[in-house]
Amino acid sequence: MLITHLFFLYYNRLSGYGIIKETNAGDPRLEGIDIARRAVEIASEKQASNIVLLDVRDLCSFADYFVICTGDSQRQVRTILDDIELSLKREGVPAHHREGAVDSGWLLLDYGDVIVHIFSPEEREYYNLDGLWSQAKPVLRIQ
Repeated sequence: MLITHLFFLYYNRLSGYGIIKETNAGDPRLEGIDIARRAVEIASEKQASNIVLLDVRDLCSFADYFVICTGDSQRQVRTILDDIELSLKREGVPAHHREGAVDSGWLLLDYGDVIVHIFSPEEREYYNLDGLWSQAKPVLRIQ
């Protein structure tokens, strides 16, 4: 009983210092694939088009998964970004970095193992990340 109590005190102390992170549901921090799938789910809810989840673990050293999607307007691109960022933050997964401006047509959220790319149609075609990373394993594709 004493050991269990000491464990919970120690665990709570680590949680309070941010050493152990939990989601709102009390589950341990989400894994890369879970973060990527959640980003896909949120993008789909916001009517993003041409959503692709790529496994890039064998091809690059800076990420495990790419989520690539398209918003048809600046407002939609911003909404997709904001909802992914806010929802994951609520689940205990804040973005490490955010890049781009809405008027640039390419926004990026960096979650360490997962990079989320949100494009306007013109910028997605121009940068052609799908083609650039064509060797990656597609995990999921939603047209």
